[in-house]
Amino acid sequence: MKSRSLLFMALPLIVLAAGFAPAIAEDEEKTGWSDEAELSLVSTSGNSESSTIGFKNTLTHTWESSALEIRAGGIRAKSDTITHFAVGTPGDFSEQETSESEVTAEYYYLEGKYRRLISEKLFWYSGAGWERNRPSGIQDRFLVEGGLGNLWRNDEDLKFSTEYALTWTNQEDVVIRPDIDETWIGARLGWKYLNKFGASTTYENLLVLDANLEESSRWRGDMINSLSVSMSSHLALKVSLQWLYENEPAFTEGELFSPGNPPTPTGTTVPIQLDELDSIFTASLVVNF
Repeated sequence: MKSRSLLFMALPLIVLAAGFAPAIAEDEEKTGWSDEAELSLVSTSGNSESSTIGFKNTLTHTWESSALEIRAGGIRAKSDTITHFAVGTPGDFSEQETSESEVTAEYYYLEGKYRRLISEKLFWYSGAGWERNRPSGIQDRFLVEGGLGNLWRNDEDLKFSTEYALTWTNQEDVVIRPDIDETWIGARLGWKYLNKFGASTTYENLLVLDANLEESSRWRGDMINSLSVSMSSHLALKVSLQWLYENEPAFTEGELFSPGNPPTPTGTTVPIQLDELDSIFTASLVVNF
């Protein structure tokens, strides 16, 4: 975990160093509404049954010196465990089966952000968002932010910007602990990097680092790497990998067993801390409007 923490701490230094390189001339931005929708679906049936559905949508309105962006998305994976058994005698029996469903992954988010230029390379912005990630112990997380940013690159084939903000966060965990404050003031650092290779291939990297100013150990990171290949002016294939890191993750309830061979259940539960890092890989069909 120390190596992961050092990696996330080093990332802001890397982006700031890259940002101070000479700027590329800014192209004229297209104005009006645009939308990008992604959909991924995997389903199996028969002897094993499972389904995974993922969606993302980014709605943007661009004016001459400002922009509004609304992002929504989610992923849900469910698997069915089928148990086969027989009723009767060894020579005369009927086959039976039972099925038990379990949600193995569930993550949703909705956020909006408004950005307005102060000068050619400087802007202010404000935003708000909500997310839910029950397998990671987060029932609801609400966040409001406001701050400044820099447009280091804004070329047709290369875009790079950084953001710095103060935040207000309210988080309700699946397992509520009275010793943890649900509301806090924080600081946020983020970047957005986009690079087009040729006419059809685009690489994008998004990073957000959130720090709790009241408890320095409670910080988190969210990074998305994606690569898309255009098939036409409105269709593309896209693969992406998202890392969600919580330096102090939430808790789940685990059943308590008494020592022994074998251990026996006591009928009570205790809080157990979850893993720090989650990863989400998706392959999607993208529709652009």
